[in-house]
Amino acid sequence: MTTKSPAGDGKTAERLARDLLKRQGLRIREQNYRTPRGEIDIIAEEGDTLVFAEVRLRSNATFGGAAATIDARKQQKLFYASAHYLQAEGLGETRPCRFDAICLTPDGAGDYQLEWIRDAFRPSP
Repeated sequence: MTTKSPAGDGKTAERLARDLLKRQGLRIREQNYRTPRGEIDIIAEEGDTLVFAEVRLRSNATFGGAAATIDARKQQKLFYASAHYLQAEGLGETRPCRFDAICLTPDGAGDYQLEWIRDAFRPSP
């Protein structure tokens, strides 16, 4: 029996998500942008909009799909990391931004089903 390592699955999921965004015309700016309080899997541009994408892989949907794993705590980490990125890049608060989720679930045939949720959540005021 062959098993995939979780790290290998995560890298595969991020590669598939990156490839999906590129095929849809987005330009990848960064991958795995790390801050002391959080990480952003993919930062891309779609026109003038910065897209902060969270990639989630769920081995099955028994306890909810991959999107269900992006809880309020995870969203707060993404908001912090995105603010860090905007400040570090000198982009301020004038650049339109959105948070997308790219959710992957194995299809049982050795491939993945991808779901791209645009504007998946917004920061609280």
